[in-house]
Amino acid sequence: MRTVDLESLAIFRTVVEEGGVVRAAEKLHRVPSNVTTRVRQLEEFLGVRLFRREGRTLALSAEGHTLLNYAVRLLRLADEAVNEMRSRKPQGIFRLGSLESTAGSRLAPILSRYHADNPGVVVELVTGTTGALISRVNNFDLEAAFVSEPFTAPDLAATPVFREELVLITAKAVDRIRSAKDLGHSTMIAFAHGCSYRKRLEDWLSADNVMPERALEFASYQGMIACVAAGTGFAIVPKSVLAALHAADKVNQHGLPEHVATNRTHLVWRGQPSLALESLVGLLTAAE
Repeated sequence: MRTVDLESLAIFRTVVEEGGVVRAAEKLHRVPSNVTTRVRQLEEFLGVRLFRREGRTLALSAEGHTLLNYAVRLLRLADEAVNEMRSRKPQGIFRLGSLESTAGSRLAPILSRYHADNPGVVVELVTGTTGALISRVNNFDLEAAFVSEPFTAPDLAATPVFREELVLITAKAVDRIRSAKDLGHSTMIAFAHGCSYRKRLEDWLSADNVMPERALEFASYQGMIACVAAGTGFAIVPKSVLAALHAADKVNQHGLPEHVATNRTHLVWRGQPSLALESLVGLLTAAE
């Protein structure tokens, strides 16, 4: 025996449940000598005694009790895996990443529908910047993530799912922004480096050789919009976020060049998608 296999664990569990080798052999449709051999091979591999003999019966040793706990859990997981494969119904934990903007303005109805279709799946949602999310998907820390253009992820599969319109926002007192040069002595308000929207904004500014006076970094759109409304600086946000937060009347919106304003959100993942991920992709495709 080179490793502990599920069949050996199942034989061991049956011996415990039936209280002996003979009954276990009858239930497993094996000869007793075969069952005894498999248990001894398991003991030799683990280097412990799993049973002690008390008269005509076998009793679990302390090590046997420990192994039984693991065996029951492992065999249950194996049964769940087989049931999922045969039923084609996803189950278990699905770790999903998302941009703050996508989570706040897009995902509530989608994940509600997803839960109704897949009650056996528990979605764990993690938010972050595009750069951070791609890194976590690459490391298999997340199964999939919603990220925004521009991004580079040659090892990941990707499909576009949402189209966003980005706008520049300023305080209400700022009537008009004619070009990026009008922002030269202002404060840029954005997420940390790794945010794709920030990258778009910085590229637009640098194309006109504009350097903001300073940059303030926030972790939420609520904080960013509140700071802009207070007159601290400017930011770039999706219009869908302003609508979701009921904040469109708190700031002034300014149009951006089409190559900056037009943006798509993609769902990215690595490797063969699980049943849980396949279900989400199907739901997103049907909603287009």
